[in-house]
Parts: sequence; C-alpha cells; structure tokens
Amino acid sequence: MCRLFGLHAGSQAVRATFWLLDAPDSLADQSRREPDGAGIGTFDGDGTAHVAKQPLAAWEDHAFAREARVLKSTTFLAHVRYASTGAHTMVNTHPFEQDGRLFAHNGAFGDLERLDERLAEFVVADLVEGQTDSERLFALITAEIRRADGDVGEGITRAISWIAAELPVFSLNLILTTASDLWAVRYPETHELHILERLPSRSDEAAPLDARSSRIRAHSKEASRAGHVLIATEPMDDNSGWSALPSGALVHVNADLAVTVSHPFPGTPAHPLTLADLSPSAAASQKP
Repeated sequence: MCRLFGLHAGSQAVRATFWLLDAPDSLADQSRREPDGAGIGTFDGDGTAHVAKQPLAAWEDHAFAREARVLKSTTFLAHVRYASTGAHTMVNTHPFEQDGRLFAHNGAFGDLERLDERLAEFVVADLVEGQTDSERLFALITAEIRRADGDVGEGITRAISWIAAELPVFSLNLILTTASDLWAVRYPETHELHILERLPSRSDEAAPLDARSSRIRAHSKEASRAGHVLIATEPMDDNSGWSALPSGALVHVNADLAVTVSHPFPGTPAHPLTLADLSPSAAASQKP
C-alpha cells in the first residue's frame, strides 16, 4: 500500500534528513516492498515548490539520496508508490505539483472517464500529464480551488464531496501542502491516517525527531526544536500523542501550527468499493 507522510514545521524552514537513507527502517529499505516510485516535495525560501522524485525504488535512486540529505523547508510531503493505476513513469510518480501546490494520494477510485468529463467541463484537463487516478483527483481539487477564489479547504471539500456522490470510491486519503499550510483528508474509513502534534522545545538539548516505522523514517533535530505537526499513514514511533483521524476528517495546519479538524464529507460514499471490486493489480496495491 502506498504510504503518505507530511510534516509542517511552522514558519521556520528546517532540514530533515529523512525518509531515509541510513536507518534500518529507511525509505530506501521500505522501497524494496513498495518499489514503484518515491518522491519528496518541499518549498524554497520564496515559496517555490520543489519536487525530487523518480519512478524507481528509493534505494536505487542516487539523486534521491542526495536531495534527501540537504532539503530544507517549512513543509514536507513524501510518498512511496505501489502503483494501482498508470505505468511506472516520472509523470505518474507522486508528489504532483499544480498551481504551486503539492499533492499525494493513497487509495483508489473508479470511473475515470466520468472524472475526465468533469475536468473537461472545468477546462483543467491539461493539468493531467499522466494516467493516474491521483493526478486526476488533484486536478479536480485545483479546479475547485480556482472556482472558490483560492480557498483550498473549500476546493478540497467540493472535489471530495463530488467524487463521493458520483464515482465508485475505495479510498481518497491525501495530503496537500503549500509553503505555509498543510491539508490532509481521511475518507472514507478504508485506510488509516494519523496525526501527531509536537510542541516546540525550550531546550537546545532537545531530543531530535526520530519517527520511524517499517515504512518511513524521518529524523530532524531542527524540526524537534521548532515544533511540528506530522501526518502519516501509520504511527511512526511509540509517542502516545499519535491519534487516528476519524473517517471524513479534513485537517488544516497553518503557519502557526494551529490544527483545525472538520468533517465536511458524507458519512460514506454513494458507491463504495471493496478489495473484491478492484482489479487484481489494484487490489494488491491497496492491501495494508
């Protein structure tokens, strides 16, 4: 199953030597199990989005390793791909960038032809460069943000609500970032998504962030001092502060690390899918 990781460190850019190269549970290690691509999204000091990704397992990608050691940002977005839709190519590898925002998705849904019609209606079909359901979902969100005069939360709500009503849905879990804000969705209850809020440290001797799992590891002393909010597919350490987001949750984290959780989506999709409804390859990609 694809893995999502988002980190917001507030207004101070930090370095996170992450998802990671040296640890037993590093991204490089886990990419041997989710081998269809890996990517990291960050923002430069002027807010320009930066994406380092390859349609390769991270352990095979030397450029990815170099980027992971030096990147610095206020927000981070990482994704490890187990493909369900689309070939193993650069354009199908997460994160995606549109209108200066970054996006990654974990899940699957159907009737992409109907969604393509919707994108054509909104004149955003040109935003989709690859074949994935994920990039199409992002394009719909981008279209709705534009229609909502730049209100990202409203755009996400409109897009997810339309898909929940009109298309067969297995999972729509996602993270969307800008340089100053992070949004995440867990919908419906198919896949878990977790949040951890860590307060800034008052001590220069603070223990570094050292979050790990069998899937992704992040390590950053700077992030620990600054305080941060983590969003991840699973709890990444034994910190008791991790909590599972409820189904239907929309999370917003702003530059002050204030966290708002709302529940704007219908309780269940109108046309829910199960693993048995998916193709064998898609079903394999969605198993925990």
